[in-house]
Amino acid sequence: MHLIMFDIDGTLVESYDFDTECFQAAIRDVLGIAIGSDWSCYRHVTDSGILAEIVAESGFHSDRERIEAKVKEQFVSRVADYISCHEVSPIPGAYNFLSQLVSRQNVSVAFATGGWAESARMKLNAAGLSFPSIPLASSSDHNSRIEIMRLAERLVGTDHYDSRTYFGDGPWDQKASETLGYNFISVGHRISSLQSIRDYTEADVALRYIGL
Repeated sequence: MHLIMFDIDGTLVESYDFDTECFQAAIRDVLGIAIGSDWSCYRHVTDSGILAEIVAESGFHSDRERIEAKVKEQFVSRVADYISCHEVSPIPGAYNFLSQLVSRQNVSVAFATGGWAESARMKLNAAGLSFPSIPLASSSDHNSRIEIMRLAERLVGTDHYDSRTYFGDGPWDQKASETLGYNFISVGHRISSLQSIRDYTEADVALRYIGL
């Protein structure tokens, strides 16, 4: 059995840019501060992880839970507003590739995203990638990407895998995969890796990297 796990923003959905803008705007709306878009400076590059660090550094410890809930609410609302007015595209070939994997008897598929579950599902649905049978672990579950990936693996429920592969588009995806011993495949051109595909129209290349 082969476990194949996917990030979402920039990996399955063309949402990295607007997702970043919505997150920055939500922070500005609630906390009144401007943040940059270099997520690599944060310990945990997930929605909850970045937010927790910003709240701690800004001195809002005593009101942390209320502030974090308000930022999340504002962010999810902004993502919903964006989706209602704009077309959200999947990474080319993503639907066919996921469909092919789901249909295989020797493959288990999971989503493991640094985004919150509510916005992640919205983006998948808007991009035509609604796969209810695929379990999803997210920043709603933990602020650490490594722990999110571990949870996604548990949600699939298989005890042993011949291989474990993670598709991602950020250096944090690559780092988490290395830590957990996952086979890593980068999608797009945001980072360089030994195994890389432009998009899922290169399905044959991706399957070869997985070992299928």
